[in-house]
Amino acid sequence: MQQLLTMLELQDSMNTKVHTNWRNQGFDWYRAIWIECGELLDHYGWKWWKKQTPDLPQVELELIDIWHFGLSLLLQSGLSVDEIVKKIEAELVIATDQPDFRKDLEAFAELTLRTKGFDIAAFARLMAGIDMSFEQLFEGYVGKNVLNFFRQDHGYQDGTYAKIWAGKEDNEHLVEALIELDTTKATFGDDLYQALETRYQQATQLA
Repeated sequence: MQQLLTMLELQDSMNTKVHTNWRNQGFDWYRAIWIECGELLDHYGWKWWKKQTPDLPQVELELIDIWHFGLSLLLQSGLSVDEIVKKIEAELVIATDQPDFRKDLEAFAELTLRTKGFDIAAFARLMAGIDMSFEQLFEGYVGKNVLNFFRQDHGYQDGTYAKIWAGKEDNEHLVEALIELDTTKATFGDDLYQALETRYQQATQLA
């Protein structure tokens, strides 16, 4: 429950950083979700005419991106934070009977487009499809949330932020930084932000 509360608080803070009155702006969170589904499928692989191996770290990051948008939809749904926590606890059952991850993904995308909402149970099936635990979701979410704050602090909204550093996307730098850090430390968020700052400064100085 505390981890869910933490994630909801972080999401509200991130959205507020983008727009102070974000709940009343009519942002199309559902559209962001289904677009992410397409990006996720590219990382997983779907082309039958060439050999492809799922890039699971990137698939996890795309799921975490979807979780950001899903939490945003839940926060503007009119439910209280406590009600949202109870809803997630009841519906986030990490299990699936579908052996083909891509079919679960397509079903989730179809639900998203049809309802313009966030289906927690269908999302949990995606987690199960790549053996992603709740702890992985939590740690990855905190990591990506820090990256989002980093992006905003470095010009993401006005277009001056460089998403590619030293030939790699910032998401890839995030994955590498997470491996190097202790996620159990109380200073994990601050440590991660500093690690990204160091990598970004080194890359921009070399450019």
